[in-house]
Amino acid sequence: MPSLNKLAAAAALLSAATLASAAQTFCVFDILGAHGEGFNAAKDYAVAMQKNGADIKLKVYIDERVALEDFRTGQCDGVSATALRTRAFAPLAASIDSIGAATVVQNGKIDMKTSFEVVKRTIQTFTSPQAAKLMVNNGYEVAGILPLGPAYPFLNDRKISSVEAAAGKKIAAFDYDKAQAAMIQRIGAQAVSADVTNFATKFNNGAVDIIVAPAMVYKPLELAKGIGTKGAVARMPMIMLSYQMLIRPEKFPEGFGQKSREYWLSQFDRAVEIIERAEKDVPANVWLELPALDAQRYSLMMREARIDIAKQGLYDQRGLKIIKKIRCSLAPAESECADSAEIEWK
Repeated sequence: MPSLNKLAAAAALLSAATLASAAQTFCVFDILGAHGEGFNAAKDYAVAMQKNGADIKLKVYIDERVALEDFRTGQCDGVSATALRTRAFAPLAASIDSIGAATVVQNGKIDMKTSFEVVKRTIQTFTSPQAAKLMVNNGYEVAGILPLGPAYPFLNDRKISSVEAAAGKKIAAFDYDKAQAAMIQRIGAQAVSADVTNFATKFNNGAVDIIVAPAMVYKPLELAKGIGTKGAVARMPMIMLSYQMLIRPEKFPEGFGQKSREYWLSQFDRAVEIIERAEKDVPANVWLELPALDAQRYSLMMREARIDIAKQGLYDQRGLKIIKKIRCSLAPAESECADSAEIEWK
């Protein structure tokens, strides 16, 4: 009779083979459902990952909360969602989506090219094999990061052109992202509870004065209704949003997470092209350009808020340290690079 060791080895091999051949369910959040860019990207991903031994079956969700809950309860082996939601599972990788963390202001102007480069280099850092252990947290693994673009303030009145003017105004805030409420409180505005299923409706029907969103939702969510003839989109990126993939690594072939992260990094330029097209969909007369002095001032305000929010435990300090080093490698002349804030935490 075979020894117990041989039986155990055979059972392990059989288990591994069964796992490799079993399909993995991936819950994909896309606010536009099966017709959205996020779901289209997920379909390409599922095909590409076949060569790495995965057999991914996709389920699309228009309610992000439900997608994450199904992932949390084990109904999905993987999930694609915004980092504002995935932060609870993987706070380090979600640092990209901290207020102002990837926004670069140089010579008084928003430098979008450099801001996108900050995002790209951060994703490259998180994708490197040396960072693999950092991408695993409490049994969950970050399997990829994709940019969603800058989140801008959408205003129902362009007179709300300064932080001071926003005091007392109603701003939509997602309950699950406590950092939003903290920032709104700092500027003296009123946070109004919302989520991805209703924030646009609240803006369009006048229930809130301001929302913060990427340009890619301007047309599909018909935000022109909320902007009307008096409103605007302020060209001040509050957050560089990202779309993040999480998996339960034991449900996928060995080494899948690293291959998956590398795949999504290869899609970075494609994502930026989609973002840039979406920004062109916003009419030129709707954009509100900020004076140079205001851009510099708001950048400083966001930095102070980011540090304070991180000290409250709402942002991952390790991630912010990595991103600051990247910012300062690209824009070393900026005043923040002369101090140790976000590098040394007290």
